Amino acid sequence: MAERITGYAFSSRFQKEYKTLSKDIQEAFEKKLSLFLDNFHHPSLRVKRITGTIDRWEGSVTMNYRFTFQFEAGRVLFRRIGTHDILKKEN
Repeated sequence: MAERITGYAFSSRFQKEYKTLSKDIQEAFEKKLSLFLDNFHHPSLRVKRITGTIDRWEGSVTMNYRFTFQFEAGRVLFRRIGTHDILKKEN
């Protein structure tokens, strides 16, 4: 896991999934994104490696919504966003 984030990007899949979310969940993610970029170790994000993967991680938007990401040379690529079910597809 990177110690410092130098930039970030959203995959096309993330962007499509984000557009389908309710306004409330989008706003919750925006708050979590700000927190993530400031301190991705913050306990409310509940960041952890996705079981069965080497370089994929998950974080919490709410108790029911997650985002997945991976680090690439100090940058973060946000891969997916949605309900907890998206984690099954990341393995």
